[in-house]
Amino acid sequence: MFDKKRYGRLKWACRRGMLELDVLFMPFVESGFNELSELQQEVFERLLTCDDPDLYAWFMGHQTCDNQEHRQMIQHILSRVKV
Repeated sequence: MFDKKRYGRLKWACRRGMLELDVLFMPFVESGFNELSELQQEVFERLLTCDDPDLYAWFMGHQTCDNQEHRQMIQHILSRVKV
């Protein structure tokens, strides 16, 4: 379970400094994160450790992520957040 401190660090990690990623992550973490299972929350947390150029390429559809869990989370986020 994500305590208040861990959730705060997660929210901070969503601030990427790249507008295209910020508009995906910030709304998702504020409105959809708590609806995820504990396992999905951990997958999202691990996804945020990836490099911004990779995240950008995956979310914009320029490349496909090799990690199946990350691919599923990316699809979930894209389905929830309207850009």
